[in-house]
Amino acid sequence: MTASQLQLSVVVPAFDEEENVAALAQEIVAALRGKLAFEMVFVDDRSRDGTFAALCAARENMPELRVLQHARRSGQSTAVRNGVKAARGAWIATLDGDGQNDPADIPKLLCARDSADARVKCFAGWRVNRRDDAIKRLSSKLANAVRSRVLRDATPDTGCGLKLFERAAFVELPYFDHMHRFLPALFQRDGWQVLSVPVNHRPRTRGVSKYGMWNRLWVGIVDLRGVGWLIRRSRPTAIEEFVGE
Repeated sequence: MTASQLQLSVVVPAFDEEENVAALAQEIVAALRGKLAFEMVFVDDRSRDGTFAALCAARENMPELRVLQHARRSGQSTAVRNGVKAARGAWIATLDGDGQNDPADIPKLLCARDSADARVKCFAGWRVNRRDDAIKRLSSKLANAVRSRVLRDATPDTGCGLKLFERAAFVELPYFDHMHRFLPALFQRDGWQVLSVPVNHRPRTRGVSKYGMWNRLWVGIVDLRGVGWLIRRSRPTAIEEFVGE
């Protein structure tokens, strides 16, 4: 399939998710095959287990699947960015590699896009019924509250891995580690609008979470200062070209 035929690229960062990635890819295929032309770009962040091998094996039965691997471990934000850079679709859907995001919600985000104003470039999943343990729910609630108060991004759940956005707008965003936690604010910084869409959330059934209280809450709070600085220094404006009579 050529790049001009693709309507959507689904980008999935994965780290030590050997038990989840093949099943997740199959769910994406079930949600999208026959509905639109799409590809899946899984980015293995140099996993220590058999994640990369599982993805390579899954390619035999899923021609839509592309598999990338980092030369060294670089984190989720870098995996998302590299997946988007390699993607060929004009629009990108992202999901976490742990299987907690539901691929069946991707068509819901696409429907929201089709009925939204053209200035909306990011559709953020909103996990209205979280299926995590108490510590993760608490840390996420606190982080969202602090972030919302400081950045005023009007987004109730920036931590949801399920998002839909325009590729061209994303590649113009400033890149830094942990940027995936601040995508709505960064899109708004560039003058675009963001729409939150309620989505399903599932409990983790296989593998182990890579995040806890410290690397979710405190690291995010430290990053707020930098993101706030970027927003204050931004001067987005529309331009017009003079072509004469």
